[in-house]
Amino acid sequence: MRCRASMWVSGSCLVLVLGWVQAQSQTTPRTNYTRPVFQCGGHFVTDSGFVGSEGFPSYYKPDSKCTWYITVPEGNVVMLSFRIFDLEADPLCRYDYVDVYNGHSYTMQKLGRFCGTFRPGALMSTSNTMMVEMASDSGTGGRGFVAYFNGAKPHVDENQFCGGRMTKPQGSLKTPNWPEKNYPAGISCSWHITVEPDMIIEVKFEKFDLEPDSYCRFDYVAFFNGGEKDDSRRIGRYCGDLLPGDIVTNGNELLVQFVSDLSVTSDGFMASYSSIPRGSREPTVEGAAGTGPNMDSAPPKPSVKPPAPARPAPFTPKPTSPPQPEPTTPKPATRKKPLNPPQNPLCRGACTRAGNIQSSFCNSEFVITGKITAVTPGLRGSVNINVSLIKAYKAGRLTITQAGEAMSVRLQSTCKKCPLLRRGMNYILMGQVDENGRGVLVPGSFTLLYKAAAQKHLTNLSRRPC
Repeated sequence: MRCRASMWVSGSCLVLVLGWVQAQSQTTPRTNYTRPVFQCGGHFVTDSGFVGSEGFPSYYKPDSKCTWYITVPEGNVVMLSFRIFDLEADPLCRYDYVDVYNGHSYTMQKLGRFCGTFRPGALMSTSNTMMVEMASDSGTGGRGFVAYFNGAKPHVDENQFCGGRMTKPQGSLKTPNWPEKNYPAGISCSWHITVEPDMIIEVKFEKFDLEPDSYCRFDYVAFFNGGEKDDSRRIGRYCGDLLPGDIVTNGNELLVQFVSDLSVTSDGFMASYSSIPRGSREPTVEGAAGTGPNMDSAPPKPSVKPPAPARPAPFTPKPTSPPQPEPTTPKPATRKKPLNPPQNPLCRGACTRAGNIQSSFCNSEFVITGKITAVTPGLRGSVNINVSLIKAYKAGRLTITQAGEAMSVRLQSTCKKCPLLRRGMNYILMGQVDENGRGVLVPGSFTLLYKAAAQKHLTNLSRRPC
């Protein structure tokens, strides 16, 4: 079962998931069925089951911390798949979050920290244990999460073992069935590579084709610096058909995990690794993740330079006067020309919004909240805007990139001062999307300074039919 849509259809996903939970529960003899009650933490020793935030589907409690310990039968690894996910959003997940650990201890490797409403991808331990912890602060909350866990075995067939411990100075990694046919659905592979202490590991991809998804939630390959007990951040998570760049570790250990869900499959990947002298290559930046090598690239540069400022009216000092410092008094009226007059006819009118928050919500392709992190000049008086995403209520065709736990979008405003957006401020932003997946703001687009109280109103709008 898969609910791929964004949170504006989460209500229907919630109904489906709870129905599925009921169907799963009814497979065992039971005299009277009751809806599952999710407690704050617990120990699960079983081959499969559900974990969820306390009181789900009601809003989770503030100022709480809950820890769930999962143990599946020996010889298996734990597969964890989030079905519903709705926590307070923050680019760095500082307030409400879910942490997942590769074992029953904080000393084990942290497989990820998650918040917001974008459902994380499947996670896999390297042993038969996993720990899930959720924390909330005293402020805004959400409905929490529901996740399904089960015990799974590394994929093995008569010709190939998927995953394992590798200690040779070079070797290869490939998905099962490569290259004869697609990799199977519903498998997990974990490679732990170790080389000599004075060496580091370099991985190069030769072929790459995994099921595409903007957040690599379904099929992916992930890389972690260090071994099972290393708490370094994830190097990257990759999917799609764009060949990732070379992966270079910061030490002599590398953990590689490949996961496929139960539906769409693709050709897979083929990669080779080798040990190289420490210091010979710069390590890959930790926290990078995406569908290919362009996920964390800089914004595209304009094909031509921005228009130069208008030249001020000439002013010739008297020959007998010595050079004077810049005057501190206002300049003469003849020099008050605009430095960069608008060149786009759309920018000549009054700067007013075309509708209210509800009508704009329905008429816009994307509706997001986020922090303005950069505003740079564009063509014909336009500006390019980078936004650190707080929450997306409608995404449509908008391209959202991810680096570590933070997600961002790129917008273009056709007019420099309409709407006027200040770097470092949080906004509600609504607009259209161009053919390249970039958001577009025009003078009539709805923008408003964002306050936490608006989150509930936007959530309600996302659940109403337009």
